[in-house]
Amino acid sequence: MAPDFVRRRMARVAAAAAGVLLGGMAAFQPIDAAYAQGPVSVADLAEGLGDAVVNISTAQTVQGRRTVPMPEVPDGSPFQEFFEEFFNRQNRDNDQPRRVQSLGSGFVIDGKEGIIITNNHVIEGADEITANFNDGTKLRAELIGTDEKTDLAVLKVEPETPLKDVSFGDSDAIRVGDWVMAIGNPFGLGGTVTVGIVSARNRDINSGPYDNFIQTDASINRGNSGGPLFDMDGNVVGINTAIISPSGGSIGIGFAIPAKTAMNVIEQLREYGETRRGWLGVRIQEVTDEIADSLAMDEAMGALVAGVTEDGPAAKAKIEPGDVIIKFDGREVEAMRELPRMVAETAIGKEVEVIVLRKGEEVTISVTLERLVENEVTEASATTEGEPETAPAEQSKVLGMMLAELDDSLREQFSIEEDVTGVVVTEVEPGSSAEEKRVMAGDVIKEVAQEPVETPADVQAEIKKLKDGGRRSALLLLSNPTGDVRFVPVRIEDE
Repeated sequence: MAPDFVRRRMARVAAAAAGVLLGGMAAFQPIDAAYAQGPVSVADLAEGLGDAVVNISTAQTVQGRRTVPMPEVPDGSPFQEFFEEFFNRQNRDNDQPRRVQSLGSGFVIDGKEGIIITNNHVIEGADEITANFNDGTKLRAELIGTDEKTDLAVLKVEPETPLKDVSFGDSDAIRVGDWVMAIGNPFGLGGTVTVGIVSARNRDINSGPYDNFIQTDASINRGNSGGPLFDMDGNVVGINTAIISPSGGSIGIGFAIPAKTAMNVIEQLREYGETRRGWLGVRIQEVTDEIADSLAMDEAMGALVAGVTEDGPAAKAKIEPGDVIIKFDGREVEAMRELPRMVAETAIGKEVEVIVLRKGEEVTISVTLERLVENEVTEASATTEGEPETAPAEQSKVLGMMLAELDDSLREQFSIEEDVTGVVVTEVEPGSSAEEKRVMAGDVIKEVAQEPVETPADVQAEIKKLKDGGRRSALLLLSNPTGDVRFVPVRIEDE
């Protein structure tokens, strides 16, 4: 016999069909209509919001293109004079500066002050920016400030009367499946309204260090960039900024900057003309399943501290390499990529509580954030080049690596700086776990399972402890010859 929910659904279908067949007045209703029904119409909503959305047109002067070389023509050819005249004229034309125009979208958030928000890439490099309104008004816009990392720009116009504006909503409150509406200027067509749902949240599309995009299937095309993504209450919950499309047109995968991310940046750009982000002073890397296993963590989460900037906030607070940051200012750090965004959104000078996992124990540390210098590195990485020219006199093989004590000759051979200490890797066995993890000759092992090592024997002893304890991988702290460090989990294999 069919389950109850199947019988109930079949009964609803039969009843609805019977109503149609019998000429009943009730129209056929979709199954579970209360859950599947979308908005009946967004006409009133679109009509009330359209005047706050603007088309952004820009113009800039670009230098002439590279000259076109003339093909080689045999001496005496009857075409030589023709080619010379044609290519000389072509190159003269190409050398002239040209005016290039582009189109995008934006929206007004302060009608009295004339403040308009758009994407940085819409106005980047522009000599002239114009805001075009629904009623045909065109106003020259002044650039207040931009932020490349979140792709935001703030513009200002001088209206004769206050402009229609819109407000930001709570982007944290929207859920996957909620209806949203985009208004913008796709392909220069002017105000265009599209409707869809929130397809996903917190998307990382590798466009910057603070990615946490809202994904939507509301049609977003070229020219929509900088336009608003509204919820069904008419609040801006996102700023449309990117699409994924092989053809350049909408295939239902668009991305918007969440309002919560944008609001903090916009506030700083309006006040200072630049962003002022918090800085912790650590280099971090992802906690993979292997790293989590090597640290005896129940699950892979948090951000692994690979290095600490000297005299930075973390160093002053005694955060150490090998710590796993699992909570920042009361918020759990589920993944490495969340930490830079949390830190950046925190006020400079604020004292925050950071909880780290250190050798299996939770440690609470108070850190006072400082201002981020924009070229600071947030994720540890290291690469080295070079192969050993001669084998060291005394070596030990551990986990597919040939190891030796670090002496003057090895420092010279691998160009290892004086302040780098530990056990040097002189050779890596092809096909080993160490090779898979990109351990290279010239790397220096500083720690094994967060215990300092100075000799190959130290490494072997720590590996034996891990094997005896049932660990499947060993967490190595490696330094490249210049001193940049990173953590690498290497599988423990029976030798």
